[in-house]
Amino acid sequence: MSETRFKIRAVERKDFPAWLRLRKKLWDELSEEEHSDEMVEIYQNPETQLVLLAENSAGDVVGFLEASIRPYAEDCLTENVGYLEGWYVEPEYRGHGIGRALVQTAERWAKSMGCLEMASDSEIGNEVSIAVHAKLGYRETSRLVHWRKEL
Repeated sequence: MSETRFKIRAVERKDFPAWLRLRKKLWDELSEEEHSDEMVEIYQNPETQLVLLAENSAGDVVGFLEASIRPYAEDCLTENVGYLEGWYVEPEYRGHGIGRALVQTAERWAKSMGCLEMASDSEIGNEVSIAVHAKLGYRETSRLVHWRKEL
């Protein structure tokens, strides 16, 4: 793949199968029913939720991003923070600027919605995600390990 052309656009109802396919790759621990329920909830709340798709030159969906506006985000100084809930680009399309374009489009949306900050999170062991966030200008603010004990 010498040159990758792509288009970033908002999700439409007709895109649910492609969105679900990619969502299952990112969050494989969720059932299809859980994904579907979340997708409907997200789609029905465009004032606080955004879903972007990346299409290749053939019109195939090869990436997606979900963002939201949260009233609060860890270590942020303002209210109503744009939040990168997650994004995924098919492995063969990585390294061509698709993820960057998805994130930058989400940042512009958050700014247009009045947000002054954008936040995100990564699993502690997900070094790829951590590196990509840093490359996109995000600054690590803290690390947290959650604990649980059955009683």
